[in-house]
Parts: sequence; structure tokens; C-alpha cells
Amino acid sequence: MSKKNRKAPGEKQLRQLVDTYIAAQKNATYNYRQVSFAIGTDTPASQKAVAMYLAELAFDGKIIETAPGKYKSPNRSVVAEGTFSRRSNGKNSVILDAAPGSEPEEIFVAERNSMHALNGDRVRVAIAARVRGHEPEAEVTDILEKKDQVFIGTLKVDRRMSCLLTDSKFLATDIYVPRTKLRGGKNGDKAIVRITDWPDDANNPTGEVVDILGAAGENDTEQHAILAEFGLPYRYPESVVKAAEKIGDGITPEEVAARRDMRQVTTFTIDPRDAKDFDDALSIRRLSDGKWEVGVHIADVTHYVRPGSIIDREAEDRATSVYLVDRVVPMLPERLCNGICSLRPHEDKLAFSTIFTMDDKGNVLDSLICRTVIRSNRRFTYEEAQEIIESGKGEYAEEILTLDRLAKILRHDRYENGSVDFDRAEVKFEIDENGHPVSVFFKESKDANKLIEEFMLLANRTVAAAIGAVPKRKTPKAFVYRVHDQPDAERLANLAELCRTFGYKLRTTGTPAEINSSLNRMLADIKGKGEENFLSTLAIRSMAKAIYSTKNIGHYGLGFEHYTHFTSPIRRYPDMMVHRLLERYLEGGRSVNAAKLEDECKHSSEMEQRAANAERASIKYKQVEYMGERLGEVFAGMISGVTEWGLYVELDENMCEGLVPMRDLADDYYDFDPKNYCLIGRRAGHRYRLGDKVQVQVARADLAKKQLDFVLVDEKNPPRSLDTLGRKPKGRAAADNNAVDRRRRRKNRR
Repeated sequence: MSKKNRKAPGEKQLRQLVDTYIAAQKNATYNYRQVSFAIGTDTPASQKAVAMYLAELAFDGKIIETAPGKYKSPNRSVVAEGTFSRRSNGKNSVILDAAPGSEPEEIFVAERNSMHALNGDRVRVAIAARVRGHEPEAEVTDILEKKDQVFIGTLKVDRRMSCLLTDSKFLATDIYVPRTKLRGGKNGDKAIVRITDWPDDANNPTGEVVDILGAAGENDTEQHAILAEFGLPYRYPESVVKAAEKIGDGITPEEVAARRDMRQVTTFTIDPRDAKDFDDALSIRRLSDGKWEVGVHIADVTHYVRPGSIIDREAEDRATSVYLVDRVVPMLPERLCNGICSLRPHEDKLAFSTIFTMDDKGNVLDSLICRTVIRSNRRFTYEEAQEIIESGKGEYAEEILTLDRLAKILRHDRYENGSVDFDRAEVKFEIDENGHPVSVFFKESKDANKLIEEFMLLANRTVAAAIGAVPKRKTPKAFVYRVHDQPDAERLANLAELCRTFGYKLRTTGTPAEINSSLNRMLADIKGKGEENFLSTLAIRSMAKAIYSTKNIGHYGLGFEHYTHFTSPIRRYPDMMVHRLLERYLEGGRSVNAAKLEDECKHSSEMEQRAANAERASIKYKQVEYMGERLGEVFAGMISGVTEWGLYVELDENMCEGLVPMRDLADDYYDFDPKNYCLIGRRAGHRYRLGDKVQVQVARADLAKKQLDFVLVDEKNPPRSLDTLGRKPKGRAAADNNAVDRRRRRKNRR
């Protein structure tokens, strides 16, 4: 093709060509003519564009002007290693390895400098010399360890090509899938795809289908997709199910003889109405001296699941059961969790128990940890037990009322000793036979719930102290603790400042018990008020996350020096670990390897977080699905979040949260004030603050993104008709806000 007929590249393509050339130059110098010749743009207009772009890069500190019209790339003298973090919005970064005790540094990586590294890959980077006034940047030079990458999305298959349209926040591009790698997938199917190759000169990676989840939009498909998104299993291996079927459910006389027989003691379970696995039971009887014997009996799962077995390995990998809106994904096979191990009524069952001797004032006089055989007399739902507590009448009323009275004493003492009273209503959905949400309701923790909670806390605390509380100068044996660190001082100070805007005082200095007592007073003061949900949520977020560890630092939130998880081995693997360690140590065994145990703790903590994320995603999906049928309706709500891209509003009626995008605030141009959690209008000075009451109209419901969009409704902005809700607002302010959005997106891409 002649020069005359050659088509000049567009601005975007030209800049990409220049960036590619610069990235390859290392320390070499160059001018606009050399760059233009190298990238094949030799027209006067293209050369001028190259010269202007080089000048722009030099002004931004991306390259160095060594002499008028001559440039070179900054010295990349610092080499480091870390974990690559990819984001679909272009905000790629590398999280550098940090020395013990120091915070890891995160450095921006432009897409052109990423070597197509994927999220979680171990990489080596060259860090550019810092330029005053600019954030540091890094360039990936080697991918040291590739993380197995799978992505969830919808297959697009036609005559010309096949690809996966991803739902991922970690990947902006679609994945090309050769027809030979579709595994029978059809157009519109939800699928899991593994990336197999991403050549340097390709815009899109290549992959292969790992599994077909089903047709996009179907409830089972979408729930399985949520599990897969967070790396959680959505099917149970047939080999594990078959292994469980071989386990006998009988109890031999020899096994009964080796345990404390408590089958004649009044025992019952209290669980949710839809529960199928009963992993804890309570027993109670009055002793001859007027004292009470209270037994906390926990399903003896480890009697049936032996270490290293195929069932145990599967449970260890899963680490926890996952509770989505419309289903439970169990840690153990159904035969175990709902059958053999479950403390079902009128059946002899094996248990691991903590047995307490208590007086009428709720003082624990003595405790015993032992293996038992029990027989539950009755299965109560929380609602049934609550009715007995409120009315004073019903089957086993004396026993339940006594346990309730003792539990209230224990709870009062716990709060007096520094435990934080986080008691927040949960959002629950009523689901039809197709998994579709038909209504939303709030689940409140009542006395029956708190009764069970209090005795489980007592059992967990007692078990942890039995191993961890040793005489001075003696080292405790390696054990699994549930630990909770002190809150970050800055977060606590920010919470206190926000509380002051609502008229509440919160102490940020003093002993943990004093701080927590102040926090409890604030939480009590906001009960029943509009800001309750908001401030209680922020209070929870200000706290550190509880994790599993062999290093016992105590549990700040509960105010316990020793704490573990012992009471739910059917649904938590750490509880199984605790049961095995207890058995070993009660029999006089030596301490296990602490380093290996810590690795198992870290895995369990990670899987617990994944499960929590999946549960939140499932709730969000159902919220969007539920609100999608209410487009155009107006709701009262409260501003639950303020960001530079808009306002998050939580609806009073159902706690569904949606975004009012900045572009939809058409009455003024708004600036974000992060210190005071508000947006401020430039012309009129109107403020939208965290906690403000507002009226919103449901504008958009995007199930694929699990995203709700609202528009504000007030005197100046009446409700819109359905046909105009999806349109962008007009006006100067809206144009200004949209322009800012575009600038932010361009900045993020750079």
C-alpha cells in the first residue's frame, strides 16, 4: 500500500503504539521523529500528534525530557516481588511483599505494563523512579507463579466465534473459547472457564470451559455461579457421598460404657424452624443440694469422621457450610450432618459435652468436659421456646424458664465485663418453590435465641480455658483459638466523630472494658431510632475481623481471655479440630505441631471469609431480583454510604441498598467531602450526609451486576414515569457531573 493510501491510526491507537515503543526502550533516548518512524506514522499530522503526546507524558512525569525534544524512560532501578491485583476498571496494582510487622505497599500498574498478569499471580516488578507530585508506578517484568484462573460468565456462541462474556470484577475483557473447548456449552449458558493462554500481542485471553452451570437466569444456575465466583464447591463428590453411606449408625454397648450416660436427663434442642442438622442440645436437672446441672451437648462428629479419610479431607477443604438465601451447602455429606451425627429427638446419640454445676445466681461452680451418650426428649423451634418464655406455660416450661433466667444472668455479667452488645436484625426472604423472593422480613434475636447463644459462649469459653489457662512459666499446648484483635484506633476515632454528628458520645481511650461499655451505651441509645441500623453497622465495621489462630490474643468483642469454637462441628471444620485436640490432651497426649495447625487455621479463616462473601452476594442477588419487580415505586430510606461516584441508600422497609449515581444528581454540581461523609452542592450549598433520610424511586435493577440504581425524589424532583427512568438526566449540573465521571474513568484507565 502506498503512503498516500495508508490510513493514519486514530488517537487511541497511536497512543497505544507510542506506549508500546517507550516501554521497550529501557534507558535509550528518543525524539518524536524516531518514535514516528518506529511505529510507522510518518505523516505530518501523525508526527505532530506523537510530539504532543510525548510532551504530555513528560509533563505528567511518565517520561523524562533530557534535552529539548529528547526523552527517555525513568530509571527502573528498584526491583521487588509481590502479588498482582487486577481490576476490570483499569486500577491494576502490585501488592509488594512486606517485612514482618510492616504494612504492605500497593503500587499502580498500567495495563500496558502488566504482561497480562492475572489477579493473584506472583510477579516481579520494576518500580519507576518517583516523580514529585505523582504516584509511583511499577512494570511487571516476570510472572513468577501463575494462579489457576477461572472466570464465570455467559457463553456467546455463533457462527463466527465463541467466547465467555465475564461477570468478573477482575477482568475487563471477554475470553475467547475455541469450539473444541466448549464441552457442549451453548449460547446463553452460564459457564466456568479457565484461562489457558494470553499472548503478549493479543487483546483477549484464550480459555477452555471447565463446567456448564446451566442456562443463565435460572435460580440454581445463578446460585451455583455465586459459589463458583468465590471458589466454593457447589456439588458434592460422589465418592465422598458413597463413603458416608458405608458408615454405620449403631452405637455399641462398649461405646456407651466408655462414656457418661446422660440419656435419663431432660434434654432438648432449640433451632430454627427449617433446620435439619441439630449439632447442639441442652440438658438440665436440679441437684440434691439445690444447685443446677446444665449440660451443653455437641454432636460427636469426629467419632464418625476419622482423620485423613476421604470425608475428612473434603470437610477440611470446605472448612465450613455455606448458607445462601435459598439453600445450605453443607460441609459434611447429608447422611452425617442430617442423620447420624444430628441430635435428633428420641434417638440415642453420641456427644462431646461440657457439663456445668451452677447456683441460682448463675455462678459456675464447677465444669466437666467429657464424652457422653444422650437422648433428646424434644425438638423445639425458636418460636416455640420463645412462646414458653413469654407465657410461662408449655412442655418443659420449668426447664426452659430456668435456662432463660440463668442465661440472662450470664449475659448481664458478660456485658459488665466488657463484651460488646451487637444485636442487629437480619434480612430474610420468603422464597417460592422456584427460588423467587416473594417477600422480605427481619429476623430479630429474641430471648430463645439468646438463651442458646449464651450457653454456647459459655461452653466455648470453658473449653478454650481448659487448654489455654495454664500455670505461670508453663507453655500451653498448641490449640485452635477464635481470636479478635483490638479495633484500629483511627477507625474507632472516625466512628466516634460520626456518632457526635448524631448527638452520641463514644469513648476512644481507656481499657478495652471501658471502651466497650461506652460502645454498648451508644448502641442502647440508638435502639429504635432511624440511625440504629447505620451506626450499628459502622460500629461492626470498625472492629477487626475474628479469625482462627494458634496464637491466643483473646477475643476483644466478647471480652474473653480464652475463646474457641467447639459447638458446631457439623458445619465448621475448626470445631472438629478442637474436638480432636481435646480428646488428645484429655488423654494426656503431647502437643501437636503448632506451625501445621496454624496453616489449617489460616485456611479455615480464609474459607470462612469466602463463605461470608458468597452469602452477602446471594442476599444482594435476591434483593435486586425482588426490587426488579418494583421499578418506578417510591420508598423511604437512609443514606448509608457517600462516595465520589454517588450516594448509597438503604430502604427502611426491606434494608435493600441501591446507588443514586452522581450523574443523576441533576440539580447542582456536587463535591465529595470524605471527612464529613457528605456531598456538597457548589451553587446552592445543599448537603447530602451519611444518615440523612431521603425518598428514592427504583430506577434500574441489574441482576448480572447485582446492582440497584435509585433516583432521588423530593419537591424539586417528583417521581418519573417508567419510560423516563432509565434515561440520563439533562441539565448543566448533570452534564458537569457526567464530565467528572468521564475524567475519573480516564484517570483510572491511565
